[in-house]
Amino acid sequence: MPAKIVAGNWKMNGLHGSLNELIAISIAAKNLNCTTVICPPATLVWAAAQTQDIISVGGQDCHDKAIGAYTGEISAGMLADSGAKYVIVGHSERRSEYGETNSLVKRKATIAQASDLTPIICVGETLDERKAGRAIEIVLRDLTASVPGVSDFIVAYEPIWAIGTGLIPSIHDITEIHDALRNLLTDRFNLAGEKISLLYGGSVKSSNATEIFACINVNGALVGGASLTARDFIPIMHSLSNS
Repeated sequence: MPAKIVAGNWKMNGLHGSLNELIAISIAAKNLNCTTVICPPATLVWAAAQTQDIISVGGQDCHDKAIGAYTGEISAGMLADSGAKYVIVGHSERRSEYGETNSLVKRKATIAQASDLTPIICVGETLDERKAGRAIEIVLRDLTASVPGVSDFIVAYEPIWAIGTGLIPSIHDITEIHDALRNLLTDRFNLAGEKISLLYGGSVKSSNATEIFACINVNGALVGGASLTARDFIPIMHSLSNS
């Protein structure tokens, strides 16, 4: 069975004092039946990894090269050296605001694996694409072109129109997408494809987490705003652990 994983993406939020939230989250995670990951801003990765050893720390992005003259960039090796175990690649905000392509996301995922990081590969459709009935087509196209050749990765389905809006697809729509993702992964990686964790992301909160996690091929969540405080994130963790 795929591992149950709940990952928090803090995005451009968090100062040193925010580590108190991470400590509270780690205490709650101690006896849960799921893996908890927090992806703080790069400035906090090392400190977050030092505060505790219960939850895992991840980066929010990495460069597709190991080293070089890339001012302001962070390599996968640097994240691993700072204590990270995971890294998000291909988030819709990176794809839309920075023009990241599927081929670039694949290169990032590949170099993350080479640096002993597990990439969390994000895919999702726009509202116009969903209204046009192309959601499955777009998501499968992007995943096919974004995954590396080795199956040691996680997939996060995040409908772009649901991120931070409070809107989510219907349970039927989430199930349909996740089932299609599972079929694609098993076709490509055979039995290994059945073990790849599929996360749902997009306005996940305590009030809808239990229903979302009841979907067969939903193995966890990539959570944005609700991961910034222990008060909001811990109930989601419990919902996944109990699913």
